[in-house]
Amino acid sequence: MPGQLIRFTCYGLLGWCMEVLWTATTHRLFGQARDWRLQGFTYLWMFPIYGSIVWLYEPLHNAIRLWPWPLRATIYALGIMAMEYITGWLLRRLTGACPWDYSDRARWHIHGLVRLEYAPAWAAMGLLLEPVHDFLARLTPAIQQALAGPVT
Repeated sequence: MPGQLIRFTCYGLLGWCMEVLWTATTHRLFGQARDWRLQGFTYLWMFPIYGSIVWLYEPLHNAIRLWPWPLRATIYALGIMAMEYITGWLLRRLTGACPWDYSDRARWHIHGLVRLEYAPAWAAMGLLLEPVHDFLARLTPAIQQALAGPVT
């Protein structure tokens, strides 16, 4: 299995898990959920969107890894919000709706596709993905070897 496909899968699964945690936590903290079941959710569409980190984020991270962290964080936030807008727009065109439409839930949004107050969270997520990317890049050869099976 090619390394990029392995990391695509890892990013897709990680993104799903993070989104479920995020939605469960924020819905409870901000009063959308009144109980402590902490029920979170995501969408099937999100797997390939999160998986695309392998082709979009990884090359960017490699190119700017030595830059000062505030500049990297700003670039990550802008990049993530641009991808959020593009993928939301595409989903709206293809399916008739964007799964994360912020039109009725956010004070500052762009066409309901990007929530501007999330910029600090996206900046932090971009910085947190740096060691994840480096770890997955080191781990990928071992996963490839394990998937190849025993050498005879």
